[in-house]
Amino acid sequence: MNLWFRLFWVIASAWRRTRITSPNDTSSIPFRVWLHDLDTSLHMNNGRYWTLMDLGRTDLVIRSGLWRPVLRNGWTPVVSAGKIRFRRELRLFQRFDLQTRLVFWNDTRFVIEHRLVAQETGAIAAIALVLAGIYDRRKKAFVPVDELFGQAGWQGEAPPMSAEVEAFMAAEGALREATATGG
Repeated sequence: MNLWFRLFWVIASAWRRTRITSPNDTSSIPFRVWLHDLDTSLHMNNGRYWTLMDLGRTDLVIRSGLWRPVLRNGWTPVVSAGKIRFRRELRLFQRFDLQTRLVFWNDTRFVIEHRLVAQETGAIAAIALVLAGIYDRRKKAFVPVDELFGQAGWQGEAPPMSAEVEAFMAAEGALREATATGG
């Protein structure tokens, strides 16, 4: 995370935005493309998308109240895998919204969708899926989703796995297998 001012802004402004009270809620944060976000093609650098998505997950954790048990228990959020699709460029000074939501979960992990949406047109600039969980270092295991939901006061069943999430999980599983066998 190398965007300290944006991080401080997300933390400070999270308290003024609507609380996330359900696993079906979406976090939306407005941003603007600044000079330090650009690459040599003068549009937002591909790596910057991933860094901004860290801020979307941070906002989700803060506004849901999950930050309290995470800090109290010494847990840490961990991203295991990610897949992104770039659709439109974001240019200097362009305004966009970062939308973050849970699209699937199992016993211990979440699939989080991030969308970067141009404010002027509503066009999706990029969409990504991220596999993440909350890790308990003392137990050396991921925290069960039911326990996290209980800490946030949430209830709900996981939505059915969409074709996109299924393909993402299959690709992540194949890559995990390949690296486990030394491939």
